[in-house]
Amino acid sequence: MSSTVSLPQLQTGPDSGRRRTVNRLKRARGQLTALIAAVESGADCRNVVTQLSAVRGALDKAGFELISAAMRDGLTDPADVLPAGGGQPGLPAQRPTLKEIRTLFLRLI
Repeated sequence: MSSTVSLPQLQTGPDSGRRRTVNRLKRARGQLTALIAAVESGADCRNVVTQLSAVRGALDKAGFELISAAMRDGLTDPADVLPAGGGQPGLPAQRPTLKEIRTLFLRLI
């Protein structure tokens, strides 16, 4: 059984996790493009695996950044949390519980 968890909106600003996450995803996109080109050109297996590892690492770090932001938001401002089941269309999503954040974290490792 899979459950869907809505992560809170990441705050914008110069220090925000959103910017770091987007940068990591863009880096992963560039690495994935290079990986595909390497496979298509018949590059050496060692180089392909090295690039594959880099893509995976960039995606993992982006995932950890998202979870970190969810934890930071949930722990620093718990007053904004909607009651369980209180999410309604058009309104902010309920912040994930600590248990949900733990589940998300464990999916990445």
